[in-house]
Amino acid sequence: MPIRPIRRILLCTCFTAAILMAGGAAWAAGQDFSFGVINHAAPGVKGDEALRQALAETDADNLAFVVVNGIKSPSERCDDALYAERHAMLSQAQNGIFVSLAGSDWITCRDRENRSDAIERLARMREIFYASEFSLGASRLPMLRQSLTPKFRSYAENTRWEIGNVLFATVNLPAANNHFLLDGGRNNEFEDRLIANRNWLQHLFAFAALKKSAAIVFFSDGNPFGPPPKRSFFRAQRDGFAETRKLFSDLAGKFQGRVLVVHAQGGKSKAPAQILWSGNLGSVGVGERWLKVVVDDHLPQLFAVADADGERR
Repeated sequence: MPIRPIRRILLCTCFTAAILMAGGAAWAAGQDFSFGVINHAAPGVKGDEALRQALAETDADNLAFVVVNGIKSPSERCDDALYAERHAMLSQAQNGIFVSLAGSDWITCRDRENRSDAIERLARMREIFYASEFSLGASRLPMLRQSLTPKFRSYAENTRWEIGNVLFATVNLPAANNHFLLDGGRNNEFEDRLIANRNWLQHLFAFAALKKSAAIVFFSDGNPFGPPPKRSFFRAQRDGFAETRKLFSDLAGKFQGRVLVVHAQGGKSKAPAQILWSGNLGSVGVGERWLKVVVDDHLPQLFAVADADGERR
């Protein structure tokens, strides 16, 4: 006998309630997981040896997922063959892999006439690395892209996903002063992306507030909280991160949870990475060695950086 409409509604309602109760119970019991961040956009990186080593080490660890910042260094070539090679390599990882777009993936690219090929390479990166609704790697984790919004359909690299009660997101912020160019009339990419990123950040904070998320973690190439660019002899250089930095501060100030920005400007320092906190807003840089971050609701700040031996800082 077919289920009547009212009975079907009651069954669906009970099923949904059970799922929500189970999820709430899991969060109440506490969560403790880790994720890794690999920086392959560092200037000193050559070839794929360092990336292969980092992937092998993260595969051997117990991680919820891995974010790879940049698929190539500035000194590597920009052709489709290299993009395809790196895509295949990341796809073979055991962990779920999320690619955070780096400026070195496209900004420094030149064509055969040595003219800038940046915009064409950016489009190609989006086609190759940001077409799926799931992460790369064996653990295929679902994600949502900003490109689902028709007005911002180009920005597939801006992605979000959830683990437990924490929201994670990538945001396209290139390291080189957010790709702000001094030459007049050549900042269309910067200006358009500024609008898209503003929409993206506002959406993420609103979504996290609605869900009462414990935290939001952002991954970016550039450090929006870094020192402003040095003043030129002839004119002042505009700070390409000024608007984004202010937006982060304003939105974080209204958010009840923690906000952590993981950027790829950790440099070559031998000192262990540390999360720098200002209120509920923190930032940490990834250097040449991959970074492990622990999420544990028993920690005072929810997050900690972990060494290879498990020691937390």
